[in-house]
Amino acid sequence: MNKLILSAAALALMAGAATADTIRMGTEGAYPPYNFIDDNGEVAGFEREVGDELCARAELTCEWVTNEWDTIIPNLVSGNYDTIIAGMSITDERDEVIDFTQDYYPPTASAYAALSADVDFTGGVIAAQTSTIQAGYVAETGATLVEFATLDDTIAAVKNGEVDAVFADKDALVPFVEENGFEFVGDDIPLGGGIGMGLRESDGDLIAKFDAAIDSMKEDGSLNALLIKYFGEETTTY
Repeated sequence: MNKLILSAAALALMAGAATADTIRMGTEGAYPPYNFIDDNGEVAGFEREVGDELCARAELTCEWVTNEWDTIIPNLVSGNYDTIIAGMSITDERDEVIDFTQDYYPPTASAYAALSADVDFTGGVIAAQTSTIQAGYVAETGATLVEFATLDDTIAAVKNGEVDAVFADKDALVPFVEENGFEFVGDDIPLGGGIGMGLRESDGDLIAKFDAAIDSMKEDGSLNALLIKYFGEETTTY
């Protein structure tokens, strides 16, 4: 998902390596099933389960904080939390500003969804969440891009006729297709290099700990089990 050119002033605020006993796990809390806020007001979803297990395996004490998507990278860099675990695709542009762990979700497809199969998704008006790789992709096509703060806002824009279709991670769109009369249109489009945890460039030791924990979950099958739990038997696994 995203965008990111930070000013020199923002970079100057870059926090040092995370050395506190508690590691703050930053997420959006508005991108189900990756991450969302449950009825108890707690962060939940695929990434909550993955993140908690990674922290246990890395012998780290972790707490969860939420941040709006469009400022999630600047607030990591400025030290408001220590990781981003928020459905963030690994891209070269982001990697110029922060570092990533290895992927904990394999490269997957993005897709268009609309209320009608006849919609013009190549030249029409398309919604995408702001600062995502999907928004960047639409901006390079012949379509008119309209950006929204959250995935829910993009869905609402399709429902009320403000836009012709939404373009997002296909896995995130599946519930809306199943529950709201949407349908996928066009071919799936692979974007990004998988989803990884984002950390400050100065936190190499912490990245190594999470990388080792991700390796462990891949090797024993527990990561695949969570992928299937949240995304179904047809999802791409390791």
